[in-house]
Amino acid sequence: MSDVGEVRGCRIPKDLYYSVDDHTWVRLNEDGTVTVGMTDVAQNLAGPVLHAKVKKVGLTRARGKPIGTVESAKWVGPIKTPVSGEIVEVNEKLAEDPQLLNRDPYGEGWVVKMKPTNWDEEVKDLVTGEEAVEKYREKVEREDIKACDHIE
Repeated sequence: MSDVGEVRGCRIPKDLYYSVDDHTWVRLNEDGTVTVGMTDVAQNLAGPVLHAKVKKVGLTRARGKPIGTVESAKWVGPIKTPVSGEIVEVNEKLAEDPQLLNRDPYGEGWVVKMKPTNWDEEVKDLVTGEEAVEKYREKVEREDIKACDHIE
């Protein structure tokens, strides 16, 4: 993995784009699609994930709308997409092993791949690199989010 920032033990890879308020990340793929997932901070807040239900391929979602739902012992909530677009692939592995979201949120625990409809505009509202690490540091301290526990 490329350069990774850390906030209270939570990993923040600097090569991704983040919607810090929604705890989601986006990776721009070579084919123009984007991969979307939950951040390390999000999986930490949720705790061990019991169920993950993802929207279907072919569905178009506006930015901020749910692309899936996550359920843990202490939380049930949406995973909101940080970009608008059509879902072109879903991570089928999450149905059988939802704790991939905990173990590998930036790798095997990705949620959906989308064909973005307004990337050039919407990317301006996301943060990346050192700025993302700083924005997360501010949020974690302001909300007093506890240090990340990693499930192996």
